Amino acid sequence: MKAVTFPTTPDCEIVSSRIVNASQELVFEAWTNPNHLKNWWGPKGFTNTFSEFDLRTGGKWKFVMHAPEQGNFQNECEFVKIEKPAEIAWIRISKPLFNVVATFDALSSNQTKIVFRMVFETPEESNKLRPFVVDKNEENFDRLEEELKKMTL
Repeated sequence: MKAVTFPTTPDCEIVSSRIVNASQELVFEAWTNPNHLKNWWGPKGFTNTFSEFDLRTGGKWKFVMHAPEQGNFQNECEFVKIEKPAEIAWIRISKPLFNVVATFDALSSNQTKIVFRMVFETPEESNKLRPFVVDKNEENFDRLEEELKKMTL
């Protein structure tokens, strides 16, 4: 299948990637099973409470991200593509508004390249979040790698 593309220019997107030592199938499971996703989604120290996770095209993902010191952040998304085990795409319904495409490319039987694209409507929207999102996405990947290790035990 063809990957989801949202109309964009380079100044309207933030792209993070990482190669992890896990199979494509295991990575996909970590991203699509709410029992694993809730353990690693978000920057260091954040926790999650999921109220809805309907993994299908048109399905909703509603959750609250709890900051370690202060604040709860409501999130609502709608899945627009699920292609097991290679791709997930969603649109955010809650602010800040952006679209996401996450792809999982098997480099070997035990190594996967993850590309996480956040696509904004305007450069201004992208530039508001860029100063801290890049580092926070890296923290998110760090937490994912820890969850992947637990999943293989």
